Amino acid sequence: MRLLYRVLYLGFLPLLLLRLFWRGRSNPAYRHRWQERFGYYARGSFGLRPIWIHAVSVGEVAAAVPLVKGLRERYPDYPVLFTTTTPTGCDAVTRQFGQSVSHAYFPYDLAFIVRRFLAHFQPRLLLLMETELWPNVIEGCQQAGVAVLLVNGRLSAGSARRYRWIQPLMRQMLEALTHAAMQSQADADRLCDLGARPARVSVTGSLKFDIQIAPSVYEEAAALRRRLGVNRPIWMAASTRPGEEGLLLEAAAQVRARFPSLLLILSPRHPERFVEVLDLCTRAGLKVQRRSADLRCEADTTVFLLDSMGELTRFYATCDIAFVGGSLVPLGGHNVLEPAALGIPIVVGPHMFNFLEITHKLAAGGALQSAPDVAGVSAIVNAWFADSDARDDTGRRGRLIVEANRGATHRILTRVDDALR
Repeated sequence: MRLLYRVLYLGFLPLLLLRLFWRGRSNPAYRHRWQERFGYYARGSFGLRPIWIHAVSVGEVAAAVPLVKGLRERYPDYPVLFTTTTPTGCDAVTRQFGQSVSHAYFPYDLAFIVRRFLAHFQPRLLLLMETELWPNVIEGCQQAGVAVLLVNGRLSAGSARRYRWIQPLMRQMLEALTHAAMQSQADADRLCDLGARPARVSVTGSLKFDIQIAPSVYEEAAALRRRLGVNRPIWMAASTRPGEEGLLLEAAAQVRARFPSLLLILSPRHPERFVEVLDLCTRAGLKVQRRSADLRCEADTTVFLLDSMGELTRFYATCDIAFVGGSLVPLGGHNVLEPAALGIPIVVGPHMFNFLEITHKLAAGGALQSAPDVAGVSAIVNAWFADSDARDDTGRRGRLIVEANRGATHRILTRVDDALR
């Protein structure tokens, strides 16, 4: 099975490179530093013997923030190296950590490329965020004596079913993990069913609950609200994916029939889609204001397009209600804890399978509502705009749930301590 994996990966490598350059048509950053994906890195540009964290993109980088803070406090002399697979992940690392950590692109998962990576950086530890399991990376680290921890791990029922098709490969890979710190008991059980050793699996909760909102965010949000419109209802649709924006414009029209001054803040998940979403809005005859052009909205502006990166938190804090994307289409949803921590009521679509535990927890606590379709989303938004007390109570419940579930960072750092001894 491992030999088959290597042959197939090698065969697909030219296609991976073509895809990289194809995506570079809309986002040129995909073509930058492409040599790093083959294990070639500039000399002298990274700290020696780092703690290596692999976070595939923006969401995983954001989840790692409290973990990095804890690592700095515990191990101030150890450099931190982040790898990501996307340029947006790279940008997120820069925004969150500046020059205090190094960044490199994750190497393609072939043994000879992985060996070059390990020889160059000589990491003392690898922390894989969430579900980033790569057979040759894990095997290469095992051979090099580098401990590998899966942290903030999650494994949906659907992913577990798909992994069973390659269970011999999964078992060999999971047995090589030093430890797996999973978000929930269900995640832990699924991982053990696939071959992980129960003694090396623990439930630590989700790092996302350890989010900290800086006081300055609320000050910035108040200033933004004055420019967007203090007295108009504002609904934010965040991290939207292809196929969702048209549905959300339809839902907004239904809300606008009852609340004519509604402003919809639309924030696509990927920057290469900003122009596409702008065209969609203008073809629908809507007056759109782009964040990159100006902040001020006229009274007749119906859509504010957040075509920038790194501002999601302050715009969440600006709105009255938040929709979290990737959930009206079957993509598994995105992180709902940021608006919850801000005290913003949340509505999502039916497809939150990548965040089931968190979604169920918030829904059970009255902090989130799920809708089966566009009509359901607009009905929930209308109800909250019509009842400010219910809206405020929903947001308050979310903030309390986040506070009550903190602590994953400390539990994961205890596992890191064990691995570094």
